[in-house]
Amino acid sequence: MNASEFRKRGKEMVDYVADYIEGVEKRQVYPDVEPGYLRPLIPATAPQDPETFEDIMTDVEKIIMPGVTHWHSPNFFAYFPTASSYPAMLADMLCGAIGCIGFSWAASPACTELETVMMDWLGKMLELPEAFLAGSNGEGGGVIQGSASEATLVALLAARTKVTRQLQAASPELTQAAIMEKLVAYSSDQAHSSVERAGLIGGVKLKAIPSDGKFAMRASALQEALERDKAAGLIPFFVVATLGTTSCCSFDNVLEVGPICNRENMWLHIDAAYAGSAFICPEFRHLLNGVEFADSFNFNPHKWLLVNFDCSAMWVKNRNNLTGAFKLDPVYLKHSHQDSGFVFSFQHWQLPLGRRFRSLKMWFVFRIYGVKGLQAYIRKHVQLSREFESLVRQDPRFEICAEVTLGLVCFRLKGSNKLNEALLEKINNAKKIHLVPCHLRDKFVLRFAICSRSVESAHIQHAWKHIRELATQLLQSGKE
Repeated sequence: MNASEFRKRGKEMVDYVADYIEGVEKRQVYPDVEPGYLRPLIPATAPQDPETFEDIMTDVEKIIMPGVTHWHSPNFFAYFPTASSYPAMLADMLCGAIGCIGFSWAASPACTELETVMMDWLGKMLELPEAFLAGSNGEGGGVIQGSASEATLVALLAARTKVTRQLQAASPELTQAAIMEKLVAYSSDQAHSSVERAGLIGGVKLKAIPSDGKFAMRASALQEALERDKAAGLIPFFVVATLGTTSCCSFDNVLEVGPICNRENMWLHIDAAYAGSAFICPEFRHLLNGVEFADSFNFNPHKWLLVNFDCSAMWVKNRNNLTGAFKLDPVYLKHSHQDSGFVFSFQHWQLPLGRRFRSLKMWFVFRIYGVKGLQAYIRKHVQLSREFESLVRQDPRFEICAEVTLGLVCFRLKGSNKLNEALLEKINNAKKIHLVPCHLRDKFVLRFAICSRSVESAHIQHAWKHIRELATQLLQSGKE
């Protein structure tokens, strides 16, 4: 494909993408296919001779689209939102065209410097403490990770390295293995499974702190676990506090937990993967209170801030604690400016070496929408969740199972878990809308998340009407 054909096909692809986004509501939100559907539809080996672009696009509709779950459909209410906007898509096109592998400043100066500035922009939108910003003379700074899971793992590994070096400095006879077997990390029992996975990869014990009646980690429960573990000769070193849990969007009490972490010299990492976007709105900023106690903080603009995946924003107060854990400098990666103060080498801030020019997406989106436009988008979703909550509360057959703070409503039919499992099965088998469940204590609960950029009140009303009808059918069949 030469430049001339690329121009032609590129314009066709933009039209195809725009048509897809504009028409996604007409597509069935959840596919009908069964596992293994695709392999029989394509050849077993790659073609020896070139094929036409037209044939490929025909097969996109024939083979790929039937197996797509349409996350951007206004009938998609599962998981959490995944951000999508035209400015971000355009920036991704430019990112692919530039094609740099921006691991260091020398590898592409604009890639490193724009990311540093964009993370400061975003940090200021969130009113993060100055210590987290790179600015012109700060010790902190931000980096774009691939996911919140990566951010948690990176923070844990950095904390592990920091505490190991501190202990060995005080007691040189201690081996790394002797320290590792005693290290213990903590998170709420409501934390995402990626936190447990970070503990597995990091080779350290991870303990779940029982949450309170609002599904939040509190100081008393954490302190009790710390005292018990210290008495057993363990070394507490790392705590993950979640702001906006995956199950029900609950908020750990960072104002209580943070001072304990600082006093006990434990690294505090705050994971606000979904909820963090809302903190750009003044009325939700209080949910981030206590971040001043944290060593690292992360949220995903690629969930709810109109920046397409992948773009997970992570800040640290002291970047040397991060780079100290990952820094390796083979001669082929060195360059003449690497020691010049604020020239970051982001390969030392992350697990991979290579990285894409992801800050372009932030730059485009922030400039096209402006802070006010982004705030309006968040507020619209929250308003729609309140609307759905109100509808649920009007039907005495249903109950709300957790406080509705942002864009997630957890609800269920009053009755057994089996009844609610059957309701969810009917909803997803009908394929008019898509939901996923969670467990809150011993209850099987349905989650209704406001996800799509194009969702409106009419979609909420339609979804609730559909849910009520299926619930009526289910309850009537049960009576028979």
